[in-house]
Formats: sequence, C-alpha cells, structure tokens
Amino acid sequence: MAAINDLINKIDDLELRDRIKAEIDKLAKQKKFGLVFEDHVPECTALYDVPVHIGSKVALKDKKINDVYVVKTVNGNHATCVNTQTKETAEFTVDSLVSIAEFGEAIYPYLKPIDSIENAPDSTLWHTLIEADNYHALQLLEYLYAGQVDCIYIDPPYNTGAKDWKYNNDYVDSSDAYRHSKWLSMMKKRLKLAKKLLNPTDSVLIVTIDEKEYLHLGCLLEELFPERSLSMVSTVVNRHGSMRFSDFTRVNEYIFFVGIGNAVVGQKTIVNKQQSVHWHSLKRSGTSKGNFRSGRPRLFYPIYINTINGSVEFVGKHLERNQTIHDVEEIANCCAVFPIRDDGSEGCWALERKTTIEYIQKGYFKVGKYRPNKKQKYSLTYLQAGTIKEIESGNTKIVGYDSDGSIIAISPEKKTIMETNQWDYSAHDASEYGTKMLNMLIGNKFSYPKSLYAVADCVQMATANKSNALILDFFAGSGTTLHAVNLLNAEDGGHRRCIMVTNNEVSDEEAKELKKDGFKPGDYEWERLGIAHYVTWPRTVCSIKGKDINGKPLKGNYLDSDLAMADGFKSNATFFKLGFLDKNAVALGRQFKELLPVLWMKTGCVGACPSLDSDPLLSMIILPENAFAVLINEHAFSDFKEKVNTDNRIKQVFIVTDSTDGYREMINNLNIEKSYQLYRDYLDNFRINTGR
Repeated sequence: MAAINDLINKIDDLELRDRIKAEIDKLAKQKKFGLVFEDHVPECTALYDVPVHIGSKVALKDKKINDVYVVKTVNGNHATCVNTQTKETAEFTVDSLVSIAEFGEAIYPYLKPIDSIENAPDSTLWHTLIEADNYHALQLLEYLYAGQVDCIYIDPPYNTGAKDWKYNNDYVDSSDAYRHSKWLSMMKKRLKLAKKLLNPTDSVLIVTIDEKEYLHLGCLLEELFPERSLSMVSTVVNRHGSMRFSDFTRVNEYIFFVGIGNAVVGQKTIVNKQQSVHWHSLKRSGTSKGNFRSGRPRLFYPIYINTINGSVEFVGKHLERNQTIHDVEEIANCCAVFPIRDDGSEGCWALERKTTIEYIQKGYFKVGKYRPNKKQKYSLTYLQAGTIKEIESGNTKIVGYDSDGSIIAISPEKKTIMETNQWDYSAHDASEYGTKMLNMLIGNKFSYPKSLYAVADCVQMATANKSNALILDFFAGSGTTLHAVNLLNAEDGGHRRCIMVTNNEVSDEEAKELKKDGFKPGDYEWERLGIAHYVTWPRTVCSIKGKDINGKPLKGNYLDSDLAMADGFKSNATFFKLGFLDKNAVALGRQFKELLPVLWMKTGCVGACPSLDSDPLLSMIILPENAFAVLINEHAFSDFKEKVNTDNRIKQVFIVTDSTDGYREMINNLNIEKSYQLYRDYLDNFRINTGR
C-alpha cells in the first residue's frame, strides 16, 4: 500500500489520482486480524566513500535519499543525471551528490578507525563504538558474531510523532499516514538480523518502548520469536511525569525481555555492603480484623522484659476474652509488654507464643529500647523466615550476640531475587540519573537519556552468570549501555564486552541551521555535530577517564557504590566509522589495510586494534598481541606454520585460499583454537545487503 501511494502521487492527472486514492482508501479499511502493516520499500544507503562516476546510482546529499538518479555523464564538477522514476534529466554538481545503494544491491563494508581511549593498558578487553546505519552494521556483525551475542539492549525511537527518527533520510512525523507501519517495517528488518546474532541456547533481548508502540512491538516480538519466553515490565522513569494536554501525565515506560533458549529472565543479583540483617516489628500493622486482638485472640499475650538487663524473662499465655492486661501476674523487675497500638487499641503479635519462645532461644528475637511515652513500652522485633533460611544455610553469617541474646548477623554480599514486573526505583529516574548525569559529563547535548542504573539493572539481569558476556546496543544514542557495562564490570570484576552502534544524525533544528550556512551531510561541519561524534563518543571517553568534557574530575560516587566517578574505569574503547568501498577499486594487497579492523573484531577485539601503514603485498600478517594471524600467500605456509605454532599467544588464524581442501589441510597442521577461510577476492568475503 505504501509503495502504491508513492506511485499514485506521481500521477499528473489530479482527478484520476484522487479517484484511485479513494478506492485504495476503501481497500485499506478492510484489513483485519493481528498485526498487519505495510512492508515499506527498504531504506537506501549513502556510500560516502564511493566516488561518483558514470553509471553510479546517486542522490542529492540534502534531499530524500530514495529520490534516485543514474549518472550519465561527468564533465569536471558537473554531472548529467536521469531520475530513475520520472526519467527526467537534471544537471548537478558532483560534490552535491552521494553514491547510494538500494536494498538488495551488494555493498562492501570496512571499518575506518576514528579514535580510541586506552585506560587499561594491561587489559585485553576493548569495547567498540561503530558509527553506522544500524541495519548495515548488523549485517556486518552477522558475519562477525552470528549466534555469539549474550545480550542485546536497545532503546529504539519511540515514534512519538515528533521528529525523532528518519526513514530513507527523511524525518517521520505525526502527519505521516504511514508512521506506524514505517516504524514497524524499520524495526522488523533490524530485529530479524538481531535474532541471528543472539546465542540460541542462552541469551536475552531487551527492548524499551512507551505506550505509542508497545502493543505493536509486543505483537512483532511474538511473531519474530515464537519459541521464546516474552515478558514485559512497566517501569517508572519520571515520578513527576511528562505533562500532556488532554491526556494522562506519563510517568512510566515499558521494557520487553525476550529470553532465548535456556535464559532465565527476571533474576536480579543484589550486591550489599555487608549490611546487618533486617528486623521486623513483632506487632502486626494494618487495619483488617486479623491484625487486632478481637480477630486473633491467641496472638495477644504478654512478653516480660527484664527492666535491668533488657532481655526476655518470660513469655506468658494468651489472655482469655474476659481478661484485660491488668489481670496478668506481675514478675519482679519485669515489664509485661502487650501489642498495644499508639491509639490505645489492642493489636496482636505476628508470631504464636510457641514460635516466639523458639525464636528467643535461637537469638532470632530482639528487644529494643525502653519507650516510656509509648503504649507499648519496648519495641520488639524478630527475623522473618527468609532471613532465617539464609542464616541456617550459612549464606548469612552470625558474627556475635547482643546483650539481649539476639544474634548479630551480616547479610550476604550478593543475593539473587526474582524481580517483579512493576518497577518503581528512584535510581531509575531518567531525569536525575540520565539527563543530569549526561550533563555533568558532556553538557546539555542530548534529550531523554536513560538512567545509567536502569540500563545497568537490565543488563545485569541478562548477564549475571556471564562475566564474559558479549553485549550489543544498536540504537546506542548517548552511550548509556557501554557506561553501564563498565560500571557492572567495576562492581563485580566482570569482563563483559560491549559493542555500540549509532548513526551520526544531527537534530532537525541543527540540520536547518547547517543547511542555511551551506553545509550538507558528509561535510566536516555537519558530521562533527552528529550524535556519534558529539555525544556518544565524548560520553564514552569522559566516563572512562573520570573527567568531564572540559577535563575536570567528576564529583561524587556511583550510586550505592564505593566507586568514585573521578577514578573512571579500567577500560579501553575504540571508535570506528562503517564505510563502503568501491568494488572496482579494491585490489589484492590493499584490502588488508582496510580489512584489519574487521578481522580484529572477528577474533574478539583482543588488544589495541592493529593497523598497516601501507599497502604492501604481504605474504602474512602475524599479530601475537592481538592473538591472531593471517596467511595471505599459501606458498608461505611453512614459515607461517612455524611462527604460529611457536607463539602460544596466537589463538586464531585466517587463511586466504579458494581451495577448501587446501584450507583444511593447512589448519590441521596448526595449533590454534579457531580458524577462518578467506577467499582471495575481498568481494566474496564481505559482500552484504544481499540477504545472504
């Protein structure tokens, strides 16, 4: 339908256009049942690294990228082009054009190093940020990590109707009749690729969303992951709420958790600071009849407290209905304590007399201070069953006894609980721990970042038992996910690795100002204000260094932690831009300079990303500090084998050969953990966008 409407809009006869459109509208209203949406013409891709030449498919840099032309002639900086839809001829300057690829047309990616930060030179752990359209980044990641990702956390555009996301290089807003179907079409293509990346035996997909699309998203996840467990959490992100005209003030969002294979979703590991166990009041609270003497008469009995040493002397029997608290016998130097409420009404204890006596004997009962102004003269507390179970299992340690005979115990440093599906935690406040934290790091450059601790909690639940987990966020935004992964690693000594992907879009307002000044996408002035360069990477660098954008040390500690923000993280990260090569310009020997970062990522990002200074026709590349090697010329295998087999730092190898039998014979003579075959033609190895 969307494609049909695009075609209808090209009809010059206005009467005919309106009549056809009216009939199409009638058909559109007949759709029924389930999640039905338009599968829109997929996005085109701008290939800024590919030169414009005769025969190129191109688009204007500052126009809709799916308005496609073919270059017919080039004369200096002038190109004659033909529109593929209208067949009209137009003249443009070459520098106003960008080469493009339509969906299904092969493109050839590489990773261009932009920057890096090394704050842990002794660590082999490196995180990565990739500036790219996430669809093509996911296609490349499929080659690199198919079935290996343990957790995907994404915070996609919410499709609120504001200009918060683009489709085919054009903002989608509330006036777009196909806003929802474009969003679903965009999400479906990316989630299908994400599914191929997830570990099929044990992994978790986490997707945040608000009420605009949560119903559609839930149905889409049901469709794409039919064999999974699917849960949705409602989470408070702003207790003050977002005011909206003629609608409820919104305080919450939703989080979908998709458990793949044997993944357990909902377990949360709590790290304590060696806290004392929690004591609960023995006197029942509440207003129901069961919390008063009249409803539970057997739970109304005296507990005699020795006024000299503050311990329990005796536990009396429950009072009969015709008895009052003044009818009980007196014991020398003791105060008879009943569950009397502050208003003078008679409540009841939480435990039966027999259980109270047992708890006193075991030290699970505690006597508080004398309170002369209270109706109940001593506060009495006890340990609940869950805490007692932790003590008797040995998880919670008894370290001594108080003067009243009650135990002194320390709760475990870590414990696992099952979360509820309704979250209301102050640490998840997006204003306090999202916006304010980001402003502290880099200034006011990004709207509505997630709370650092909300993201950390989600990722921790998915990777609590995987200290070496691989985590991916392909809607990286301000970079909260990598920040959260570094925080988790610092707290529990983990070695989780994070890959973030984000485009380099500028805001709608910034785009207008840049265009007014004569700048276009691809220009330095434009690109430096894009989200990857302006927000995601600066936040990553600042959080790792422990300094703000101006170089000043950060103040304070991370929440509920002894970790000072100024200490930063013992962590390393590198920043790439996903580029595309002209297939006619790729020559054997040159390809490895462009390809080395891809091979480095394929082998697990061990050590700093290597580079080649030139494009020599090498016979091999030996990189023990990166734990891999590449054999380029088969005739050099004997020398290659000696180098690989005598250096136990090399764990993985790439063999360039078109012969599968030859490849197998060579790897059988190598003492390595993993090997990969590369074809001699770069184009055969890394062709993407073709649905392979």
